Amino acid sequence: MFEFGRDLRRLFEKARDSDDLGWLELIGLGLVEVEARQQTVDAGRVSCQRPHEAALRASALWREHARRCGAAASLDKAEAAARDAARHARNDDQTIRAALELAHTGMLAFDLCGEPERIDAALTLLKALPAARRSDTAAAVAALNARLRARLASISGEIAALQEASSLMDAALHGLRGQRPLEDDLRLDRAALALEAGLAARDPRLLDQAGGDLRALVEAASPEQRPLSRARALALCAAGMAALAAIADDVTARDQAHALFDAAADQFTPDHSPLDWAAIQVLRAERETLPLLVLIQAEALTEGGGLVLGALAHERRVAQETTRAGSVGDLSALLEIETGLRRRLVRPSILATPLDWASDQIGMARIALARARWTGQTPRGLGLMLVEAAATAREHGAPALAQRAERLARTPETA
Repeated sequence: MFEFGRDLRRLFEKARDSDDLGWLELIGLGLVEVEARQQTVDAGRVSCQRPHEAALRASALWREHARRCGAAASLDKAEAAARDAARHARNDDQTIRAALELAHTGMLAFDLCGEPERIDAALTLLKALPAARRSDTAAAVAALNARLRARLASISGEIAALQEASSLMDAALHGLRGQRPLEDDLRLDRAALALEAGLAARDPRLLDQAGGDLRALVEAASPEQRPLSRARALALCAAGMAALAAIADDVTARDQAHALFDAAADQFTPDHSPLDWAAIQVLRAERETLPLLVLIQAEALTEGGGLVLGALAHERRVAQETTRAGSVGDLSALLEIETGLRRRLVRPSILATPLDWASDQIGMARIALARARWTGQTPRGLGLMLVEAAATAREHGAPALAQRAERLARTPETA
């Protein structure tokens, strides 16, 4: 037993010296923060022999912490560490690497909290960089540029833009041979983009490409080494399968999607990576009815930080509560849900965002539709309400929330 403990410590000591931070997936959120703090202290020591590399590592560690819990303070620390790395840069390659770290942090801030201006700022930063002399650095720049462009394409929702972004990602992927962490992130983004475009255009080629990327990611990420990477790929597989099952009304495919969601959620516990766990529940709640306590927990893990995922979780919880009440004609329950939403709209918290407003508008529209089915009173103005909610969601960088409003707006009752 003691030999095993020593071997485990040596394994992590070796991993800490590696450029691949995949080992962080094996440790809990609290330990990730401990590692980030220690690395920040080490990078700031006068005796640090390689301050540029140490600061880059500190930035990556803080970014991983923010990715898993959504802490704004961790994003700020990741940005500060990247700027420290830039100050310690001694050549163009190191300058570019520091800028990439800063742009990655901006991209993550967008993923967490929206606001397309963050993507624009990151792209502007990349454009101002000198030409990279090293091929691996040039490939990293191209990969990040493609991932940023893909996010802008997703916001627009235009099939042509999605296909153009997919082509950029194809080209970038060919240049990343041997840079596994960057390659895996790019492949996952490419799969998500291909799935979105393929479903929108009913394009079998794009759907096959998404399936191939996700299959490769799942096979490469063992549950013993990369549980979070595996879970993210499995959750995207499940979302794609569930969408196809809904289109084809295929019960077998729907059951397979449920099994994939279960497999993704079983890879780790909610406290290990709260946002990953919540994201899986929000994705599965799009296509199946979950226990209300699960959605309440997902909302609790994501609320209060201005997170896109928080607005999505809130919308899903309200949607399922409304569906339950509406299915039995419980008008009192509908009124209670509506009162809670009106209270949020009239007296928003200081942390409320435009995305929270859009989420509440979608909820109000669902309640009006549910009530109308039992009272016979035609709701008015729902179409405009949903159009404004969708426009707000897209404007602030939450296309998934916009799509929910747009789908609801297409129902005959809202016309």
